Amino acid sequence: MNAPEKTQAGPELPSVTTGNWTLPNALTAFRIFLVPILVVFLLTDYRLVGLSVFIIASLTDWFDGYLARTRKQITTLGQFLDPIADKLLVSAAFISLVELGLAPAWMVVIIIGRELAISGLRPIAAGHGITISSSALGKYKTTVQMVTVILLLLGPAYLGGSFMIGEIFVGEVGLWLVVVLSLVSAAQYFLGFWKQLGPSGEPS
Repeated sequence: MNAPEKTQAGPELPSVTTGNWTLPNALTAFRIFLVPILVVFLLTDYRLVGLSVFIIASLTDWFDGYLARTRKQITTLGQFLDPIADKLLVSAAFISLVELGLAPAWMVVIIIGRELAISGLRPIAAGHGITISSSALGKYKTTVQMVTVILLLLGPAYLGGSFMIGEIFVGEVGLWLVVVLSLVSAAQYFLGFWKQLGPSGEPS
């Protein structure tokens, strides 16, 4: 990603370049462009096409960050667009799962609510002069989200009995894991920020 999710104080980020028209930013913009296409295919009779769109969009999420770091093309525009693209992709996928009857609405509310809460934490932390870096838990949560969406879209009909744990489909287990990781990582982010603020409400 161009701007990884931030959760705790960490090393200084690479310098930001001034040119915005870069390959990583183009991939991020392409991911945003794919979001409405994803929803259209998922909510019609072309679910497998929608799944393919989701996988492609998820891959751009990895490639844009990798290219931005290795080519030293981290830009202000990329740092702004990348988290927006991520939230749009995750929200569109999980809301579509609710519409398809593949995920309970209350679980999706928790997942999306967590994403919005962390997005709101970023400018607050920046306003207090606190630098926050990504955590392993946040990255793991993102990976589990992507895998869970893929599993739920394929379902037992395509994956067969080998993806069943007793009578429970592994995608349902993944969904519960996403909810737990969302809650735990959100608590980690806010507690870490609160500790850095200190009793006076200023960075310690």
